[in-house]
Amino acid sequence: MSCRVRRWCGRSDRFRGESSRPDGCNTRQEVLLAEAVVYPEIGPGCTLTGGTWWSYYDEREVTPAGALDIDHMVPLAEAWDSGASAWTAARREAYANDQGQPTSLVAVTARSNRQKADQDPAEWLPPAPDALCRYGAEWTATKLRWGLAVDEMERDRLLDIAAGCGGTDVEFTPAP
Repeated sequence: MSCRVRRWCGRSDRFRGESSRPDGCNTRQEVLLAEAVVYPEIGPGCTLTGGTWWSYYDEREVTPAGALDIDHMVPLAEAWDSGASAWTAARREAYANDQGQPTSLVAVTARSNRQKADQDPAEWLPPAPDALCRYGAEWTATKLRWGLAVDEMERDRLLDIAAGCGGTDVEFTPAP
């Protein structure tokens, strides 16, 4: 989507990301620790060594941690266009670093995250067929959690996905 159409225009400074925690780990490191299949060794400054992760978008086992990106389930640009533009800076920072729901930030291969970019489900879906139900539910949960709007094409795609996902629940806790 071009900058003429999308109001976002690549302005990532509208969200503050990767805040540090009291334990010295930033948001990226906390997500990596939470999603590790084989837990890494934690060194000084929360340096992660070893470990293994599962990128469910493309069904790949990943090591080292540097081969992963932390994906905002609903990308920052999409959130901006869906209502975050009206939020305070503090709420945008909370969204960018949301660890209150494990599905808001997801460790995935850098390749799959870059293919997704800032697209919604009408424009991009994970390449792994077994990922669709989970992805649709997690996208919907994140939109509901943060009270973000859904456009018509996005809604139609999510309903198409849901039609093939009997028994998949959408679980979320409203953001504070």
